[in-house]
Amino acid sequence: MENTQYTATAGSGVIVIGAGIVGLCTAYALRKTGMTVTVIDPEEPGTQCSYGNAGAISFGSVAPLAMPGVIKNAAAMLLDADSPLHVPFRYWMHAAPWLSRFIASATPQRVEQIASALQQLFAGALDNHRALAQEIGCPQRVVQTGQLHLYRDASALAKDTGSWQLRERHGVRTERLDADGIRALEPAVSPAYRTAVFMPDQGAVTEPFLYAKTIADAFRECGGVIIRDRVLGLARATDQSAGWRVQGVQQTYQTQHVVVAAGAWSAALLRPLGWRVPLESQRGYHLHVTEPHVSISRPLVLADRKVFVVPMETGLRISGTVEFGGLKMRPTWRRADLLGVAAKEGLPALRLDPQASRWMGHRPCLPDSLPVLGPVPRSPGLWCAFGHGHLGVTGSVNTAQWIASAITGAMDMAKFEAFSIARF
Repeated sequence: MENTQYTATAGSGVIVIGAGIVGLCTAYALRKTGMTVTVIDPEEPGTQCSYGNAGAISFGSVAPLAMPGVIKNAAAMLLDADSPLHVPFRYWMHAAPWLSRFIASATPQRVEQIASALQQLFAGALDNHRALAQEIGCPQRVVQTGQLHLYRDASALAKDTGSWQLRERHGVRTERLDADGIRALEPAVSPAYRTAVFMPDQGAVTEPFLYAKTIADAFRECGGVIIRDRVLGLARATDQSAGWRVQGVQQTYQTQHVVVAAGAWSAALLRPLGWRVPLESQRGYHLHVTEPHVSISRPLVLADRKVFVVPMETGLRISGTVEFGGLKMRPTWRRADLLGVAAKEGLPALRLDPQASRWMGHRPCLPDSLPVLGPVPRSPGLWCAFGHGHLGVTGSVNTAQWIASAITGAMDMAKFEAFSIARF
């Protein structure tokens, strides 16, 4: 990886493409350095993937999606439409190269490398989110309640032994609970779940969209600009010392630095520049119940279904599953409805309102579960900050600090090596 230091003085221009949680945190961090910062996105801030996620600040989620033995589950993944991770038949050929990379990344050595990189990226994430929330005026919105991962029995838990051991090797604190321990923490949980792993140090955002919106407001208040426009392409300025031309639908923008933080849409912007990033939309669903008639105190994970049940300011959010289908395939709303069925099994007193809102969002996912961060080789002033998968909230604040420090010359580029676009 190239180790050139790209620097900028206060007042230099930066365009951040993307107004999700990663782009907003990055723009805000850059603006605080004194730089002139503009965010460009075709939608309102925080209204895409950052709108409907589970709000988890899971700095302990260092285990990649592809763990050793993943190929054993390939048949279910491909053939079972109700599987927590599903590839529709019509998308098989398109997804095949990504799946090949996914399986190849599941070797024990590579998994350890990925976990180490994620541990470094996520270090201090909860404290940094707390500091940000305090600074922008919503300290109550970031909480530490822990996460409770529920299993039906010890044999079900044993299937995830590798993931839990990997987390523990990387410093994640866990506690094993029996049935009584589960009910002591969460009395509403079904007795069908008889063992659990509690992660007491993990945190959450109590309303992800409102959190993102508050960050956007704080960014504007300190002089940042947010423009509604769709970016069509990037090119070096004719005078290369003048930086980059960003072609939008409405106009052309010129800036010294560009940060690509457009989530699942990021790869398309980089492809004309010669970078073929294997980025897929990890299509996630949620069901949001405003009057659930059941109370829980923290995010619950129904491990057998890969379903998160999360208390929020506006009700109970049931989220999860992974479906590959790209950016254009219509949502499979049955998958959202199945989330409710799973949640009802885990929380028998839950009342599922027929009018519960359903949502589908495009989580940007790389086959090795590592985001693409840092400078683009041979393209001074072009930066990447995308591909966080289901951990966008968790990684957003630290990603922002890394990018802002690097653009202002305060961080060694070697820190980005594991996350470099050059690995593809």
